[in-house]
Amino acid sequence: MAVIAGAAMHAGWNAVLKIRLDPFLAVVLVNAACGVIALPIALYLGLPELHVWPWIIAALLLHVVYYLTLTGAYRRADMGLVYPIARGSAPLLTTILSVTLIGEAIDLQAFLGVVLLAFGILTIAWRRRGAAAFDRTALRLALICGLTITGFTLVDGMGARAAASPHLYAAWLFVLDGVTVTALGLAWKGRRAIASTLSFVGPGVAGAAMSLTSYWIAVWAMTKAPIGLVAAVRESSVLFGAAIAVIVLHEPLRRERIVAAVLIVIGLVLIKTH
Repeated sequence: MAVIAGAAMHAGWNAVLKIRLDPFLAVVLVNAACGVIALPIALYLGLPELHVWPWIIAALLLHVVYYLTLTGAYRRADMGLVYPIARGSAPLLTTILSVTLIGEAIDLQAFLGVVLLAFGILTIAWRRRGAAAFDRTALRLALICGLTITGFTLVDGMGARAAASPHLYAAWLFVLDGVTVTALGLAWKGRRAIASTLSFVGPGVAGAAMSLTSYWIAVWAMTKAPIGLVAAVRESSVLFGAAIAVIVLHEPLRRERIVAAVLIVIGLVLIKTH
């Protein structure tokens, strides 16, 4: 239930990326705010052990690729299409890799739940005949984004388990994420562009609060349950993303999204009751 709540917040902060601001600048704003919020907690908890830093650095590098591909896709296509493709391509692959590489035990019912959930997520982005073509560059970026999600999910799960506390890992990851993405934004967009984000501080802080809480829950959950199952349940965020896309961003509601919702709910039930 905590991960599902986090999934709702994850969809919420992604909607912030569609405000009247360049998507990458929105990412800079949200991550900078996350870093500021996490800094007092990180200082209170102290520095991670040396063996935890490689996990944090690996996660940072994957996050940079994730932000660049996600925002690049958002410039070319609607949230209702990009979000489910990016998120839907990750849970099944994450589950398979967590079983084969880490040796986590997942029974057949839970695996079937993951498969149904993944298909449900991807169904949200299904295009009808005669519908406008999906930008191929946006599709490639969304799929690459999905691969990076798989990568940093596994890294975060193992990093949080290696650390003395998942909270210690998450706090320093957010602080360094904020510093890294802000520095990248300054180098790429310049000071004037970064300064322009200050007029969106309200949505930025709201997005940061949702992003930080959602990610923190996921990192903690991966120390309590199999990484693949946590990743799969977290991707139920596409249900909330679809609702936001229709209600807030006024994107069209299609029959496929209803079918997808049914598949996702069945998948979640199978995972929860396995």
